[in-house]
Amino acid sequence: MADRSGNFDVRHQGGFTLIAAFTFFALYLPIAVLVVFAFNGGDSISDWQGLSLHWFYEAARDDRVIDAAIRSFVLAVSAGGIATLTATLAAIATTRTAPYRGLSAKYAFINLPLMVPEIVTGVALLIFFSRVKMWTGYSGLGYLIAAHAAFCIPFAYLPIRARLESMDDSLERAAADLYATPFRAFRYVTLPLLWPGVLAGFMLAFVISLDDVVITEFVKSGGQDTLPTYMLGQIRRGTTPAMNAISTIFLLFSVLAVTIMFLVDGKRAKAQ
Repeated sequence: MADRSGNFDVRHQGGFTLIAAFTFFALYLPIAVLVVFAFNGGDSISDWQGLSLHWFYEAARDDRVIDAAIRSFVLAVSAGGIATLTATLAAIATTRTAPYRGLSAKYAFINLPLMVPEIVTGVALLIFFSRVKMWTGYSGLGYLIAAHAAFCIPFAYLPIRARLESMDDSLERAAADLYATPFRAFRYVTLPLLWPGVLAGFMLAFVISLDDVVITEFVKSGGQDTLPTYMLGQIRRGTTPAMNAISTIFLLFSVLAVTIMFLVDGKRAKAQ
């Protein structure tokens, strides 16, 4: 649609508001229904039988759910931390340098897991770690942590790199002029300015790892179910409102993570 000056205004499209409203309705209505029926007092997932917290209590009392939840949390924190550290180093190496031939190839290589179908990554990790298991005889949680970290690196890399690219490097150059070593300049100048991007990268990697199913299904050993894979197994046997309750808790964690990222980014914007 053109404005009064005759220029095309992409913000005003005929029917765009209606299509956007329908899309949001189709996306969020099933989630809203899931949350509502998590508080259903009966054992039906489609027939409302009164308001109750019964299924939240049932999920909290299930040892298998607790074990899977603890494993998911440990896995997400460990993989998110490793991915964030690696992504931070990669972002510094690819932004605090003069452009050179091959830099674009490095960007593509780091972001490759975002472009490759997840099932392909899962099969590749399965083949690799199965060989390692045969050579070492070790079958612990370390394989899942390494697999999740490798998959989450590009998710952590994107906000950290974006933050670095928006930072003026004059303060870092000033620190170098004042005889600060590269490590001290990074510790006292770069890292405090970069911290919001690092936190955003960690939260994104944490959430991606927490709800991953495909990579976990391919790499995990027996008795290493995470909460998403446990829920998938239970759904195959028949869905109960307990699955709704667990999904609602997952949703709250996701909303909390997004809220923290939003608040941190808001504080950063105000500081600037």
